Amino acid sequence: MLVSKLPDKGTTIFTVMSKLASDHNAINLSQGFPDFQAPAALLERVAHYTSAGFNQYAPMSGVQELKEQIASKVTDLYSRQVLADSEVTVTPGATEALFCAISTIIHPGDEAIIFDPAYDTYEPAITLNGGVTHHINMRYPEFKIDWDMVRDKVNNRTRLIIINTPHNPTGSIWGESDIESLQKIVEGTQICVISDEVYEHIVFDAHTHQSIHSYPELAKRSYIISSFGKTYHTTGWRLGYCIAPQALTSEFQRVHQFVNFSTNTPMQYAVADFLRDCPEHHEELADFYQHKRDLFCGLLAPSRFKLLPSSGTFFQLMEYSAISSMADTDLANHITIKHKVASIPVSIFYRDPPEQKILRFCFAKSDQTLEAAARILNQL
Repeated sequence: MLVSKLPDKGTTIFTVMSKLASDHNAINLSQGFPDFQAPAALLERVAHYTSAGFNQYAPMSGVQELKEQIASKVTDLYSRQVLADSEVTVTPGATEALFCAISTIIHPGDEAIIFDPAYDTYEPAITLNGGVTHHINMRYPEFKIDWDMVRDKVNNRTRLIIINTPHNPTGSIWGESDIESLQKIVEGTQICVISDEVYEHIVFDAHTHQSIHSYPELAKRSYIISSFGKTYHTTGWRLGYCIAPQALTSEFQRVHQFVNFSTNTPMQYAVADFLRDCPEHHEELADFYQHKRDLFCGLLAPSRFKLLPSSGTFFQLMEYSAISSMADTDLANHITIKHKVASIPVSIFYRDPPEQKILRFCFAKSDQTLEAAARILNQL
């Protein structure tokens, strides 16, 4: 008889809410994907490489041209020298990279620390590897980390701390003091860090992304994971990457080769060309999405929602206590079915949800889509 390794995990909320939106013909502001096209120049390069016959297996660690462009980008943005041959792995999405990184670190009985509300892929991967997850709630409403609580949780069994900035689902970002606190906690320990930086280019209001790449001592013990899907509006391509020191990368690739041997070949060549020829795309991405955030928030000014600050990502949290006393899971379903706008209930990102009434809306949509959704939400 099969015994589930994840008995308390059902279908992910993103699948549930996107299906509900589709079933009820609702505007889908739940799952984080754009409803507009990727850059035309990038699509042209994909067409070129598929037509030119670049359609077979790519090397396990990634196409060399792309790994070199990734390394060059890291140098340009963070002044860190990365070895393309031995420190970069291209993966079929950031989620696979997260799973492989967690699998290299966590052995049965090892402990990991994550910060709630947390992206829902972290804990299952820890559990599947026999680890124990400790959850620390971020402080509401600014969603900052209490570093004293982190120090109290660390012990001789702690092997991993997972960080995420810019942060999904809250849109908060880390400051230098956060990085310094983390560095002090892990100094002199065997703790590894996984830094989920898939929204690295989407930081607003002239803030600077605090990448672990910029902190050499932390980088020595870290897997740093990012995603082209978020950057190039191509979430369906499932194209991400992981950067780590050679010893960590070697272990990462031991796992990666048996999870998904290689990543989509023509897309890798196309992205390599686009990274080389059009760096202005990721350089201008923050302004592009800040426009959408500001538009969406401005459109919702007449509503009864309380909009919480969003300093990064393409998500907006909205507190709804003036509208309803329903639980966020119930209200999300209700608004989707009756009013035709889908969102994500934030409580699902917690082990122990606090008494908050918050929904997450994705503003990675066309202006027309945001305008249509706002007209509905303003009537609630």
